[in-house]
Amino acid sequence: MDFDTALLRALVAVADTGGFTRAAERLHLSQSAISHQIRRLEEQAGTPLLVRTTRSLRLTEDGEDFLRHARQVLAAQEALSRRFQRSSLAGAVRFGVPENFMGARLPALLAQFAHLFPAVRLDVTVGTYLDLQKLVAADALDLAVVMTLADGQDEAAVLRRTRFVWAGAQDFRHDGALPLPLAFSPAPCMHRQVGVGALEGAGIDWRVAFTSPSQQGLRAAVLAGLAITALPQGDLEPGMVVIDGQHGLPALPAARFQLLWRAAGSTAAAEAFRQLLREWSAAAAA
Repeated sequence: MDFDTALLRALVAVADTGGFTRAAERLHLSQSAISHQIRRLEEQAGTPLLVRTTRSLRLTEDGEDFLRHARQVLAAQEALSRRFQRSSLAGAVRFGVPENFMGARLPALLAQFAHLFPAVRLDVTVGTYLDLQKLVAADALDLAVVMTLADGQDEAAVLRRTRFVWAGAQDFRHDGALPLPLAFSPAPCMHRQVGVGALEGAGIDWRVAFTSPSQQGLRAAVLAGLAITALPQGDLEPGMVVIDGQHGLPALPAARFQLLWRAAGSTAAAEAFRQLLREWSAAAAA
């Protein structure tokens, strides 16, 4: 029987980290994806490999034996890949990415690309959605991840879907007689455009109480209860809560992270990076 190495990696990660949540973080997958992979592996093996309760997780006797063989298979595969891996790609890839895309997973993606294609120079620019769009249009970047609102976009270019939400501190309070305090980056800023546009459409009085080009600065203001903000749902941090519908707040639109590339066409190196980025995005969404 041929066992999928992705399933073997899932078992090793669960055994090493002691749980599904930390295994998911290690492999850059969702917890449900890890659970699904373990179930598939147990079906293929024809025996339970893990004993799970609400408080503990341990390997069965068969699981211990299976884990030992899984480690040997993965080690042999990695050695084989290192021995015969060759890449003729060279040149440079100019990649633009917003601060909030992929988060802690981005360094691992960049490291993997550098390992796979050591002769390719990777130049990364972190910027705002609007700035990155301009850089791609000016041929200053080969490709970039930007956020767009959901209507009328190219489905093939979509990396991840999300939606905007209103976020505030858990203890945020507002006197309805006063303008609603907001925290946003300076204009032009998509988060600002989305939030202010929705408030003006709903006829709600507002004021910008905190301005910062740094996302960390904005989050600090929100967590301190000084203001609320509009942001993608995945950008919520501990201590922040979704307050949609409270204080008369109107609904905000859906959005998605989309891949843009320069009009002159892609180089082979840029295509390789685009393919790897798609694979990572699909794995993260699984």
